[in-house]
Amino acid sequence: MKLSGKIALVTGAGRGIGQAIALKLANEGADLMLCARSAGALEETAAQIRALGRKAEIYPLDVSDSAAVDACMAKTIELFGRIDLLVNNAGVTKDTLMIRMKDEDWDEVLRINLKGAFVFGRAAAKVMMKQRSGSIINITSVIGLIGNAGQCNYAASKAGLIGLTKSMAKELAGRGVRVNAVAPGFIVTQMTDVLPEAVKSQLLAKIPLGRLGAGEDIANAVAFLASEDAGFITGQTLTVDGGMVM
Repeated sequence: MKLSGKIALVTGAGRGIGQAIALKLANEGADLMLCARSAGALEETAAQIRALGRKAEIYPLDVSDSAAVDACMAKTIELFGRIDLLVNNAGVTKDTLMIRMKDEDWDEVLRINLKGAFVFGRAAAKVMMKQRSGSIINITSVIGLIGNAGQCNYAASKAGLIGLTKSMAKELAGRGVRVNAVAPGFIVTQMTDVLPEAVKSQLLAKIPLGRLGAGEDIANAVAFLASEDAGFITGQTLTVDGGMVM
């Protein structure tokens, strides 16, 4: 297993892409600290990881709360002794056209999606720099690359994550810490499951490979970037979108 003995922390791990990432890392041999707002959702993910024979702890929190994040990082070190991998996956959407977007809709999305990754990255970097090893992976989106009507706040947050990734990579490389991003395209989720067939057909028409992505597609990319197979890769954004953005 490529990540045997590694300690990973995944935010937004209670469902969807975050859960898929956590399970993939566990299958690759990692033990995990799981973070999200909902303790119930985290417990479901933790139970699946423990069934695989790996350790899993949960820490419910608001990812943008600096004090809570610092406490979470301290608890991770107390329980596991180190942190080798941070996956900043937690995110929200509050979609509407720009002219209708309220200040609080803008602030909430930037606070969770971008500030959350910053404060978790800062907390992890302090530990990883002392270890002189570690990997941070930010989950951005193709929307951060191409934009999308009705998602000015989301697009800005995800584009910001790409810039944050590059800057963090330059700051931390000298201490042996790699920082990369994964940009998912259209991924099957509870939201896409309820879309009308006509809408799904429109989405598929934009994807050369002819299918929506699965959480496992993103998880596989994260596991690769986290492993020593990607030991000479930093500051990069890996787009996993079936060819939608070329």
